[in-house]
Amino acid sequence: MRLKNYSGLILVIATAWTSCISPPENFPSTPEITFSEIEYVPTSAQDSLIISVKFKDAEGDLGLSSTDINPPYNPLTYKRDVIGNLITYSKRPPEAPNYNPIDWVIDPIINNTIIKDTVWVEQNENQYNIFVRFYIKRNGRFTEFRWQNPPFYTTFNGRFPRVLNSEEGQPVEGTIKYRMLSSGWESIFRNDTIRVDVEIQDRALNRSNEVASPEVTLRQITRK
Repeated sequence: MRLKNYSGLILVIATAWTSCISPPENFPSTPEITFSEIEYVPTSAQDSLIISVKFKDAEGDLGLSSTDINPPYNPLTYKRDVIGNLITYSKRPPEAPNYNPIDWVIDPIINNTIIKDTVWVEQNENQYNIFVRFYIKRNGRFTEFRWQNPPFYTTFNGRFPRVLNSEEGQPVEGTIKYRMLSSGWESIFRNDTIRVDVEIQDRALNRSNEVASPEVTLRQITRK
């Protein structure tokens, strides 16, 4: 069962209002989303769980390109000691976590130099612009299923590409379709009732409202 291998395939269908068309007056500066659809697509390889949300945004500063890796969108912060040295696993302080692939990276490239060691890091949530949380219903109550905890040490947060190529702000609306790949959906969730909560974030780091999928089972949302 492979769970860490996931992919966010993003399809963005957007409409932008230019100067020749009167833009809507009620578009929010902070992104606003509504839940659209959730679908499960089993295949002979990795299966897809697909969520779709509709969005509105006054500035259109939605999406990150592959080159958006510098602060504030950098993936990691490398933790250092009081004199500025990188903290390695062999010299970790008592408060450092045991090895796991979220808190430690092996042989990272820092300032164009390969560090041949295992280095303590902190994940930067702003490397992503779509955030998903999973919940399982047990005994009538939903509890969060935290992928970042053992044994999975992963996340299904991800990125969608820039909606507009221009840096000039203008109102946009459209649909984001986000596909998450795993061979473990059915082995983990089986016949459970689940819910997926979603948020997005613009490049100014404004976080949208949070929306929730309906309560579903995989069987109910399997593509025919």
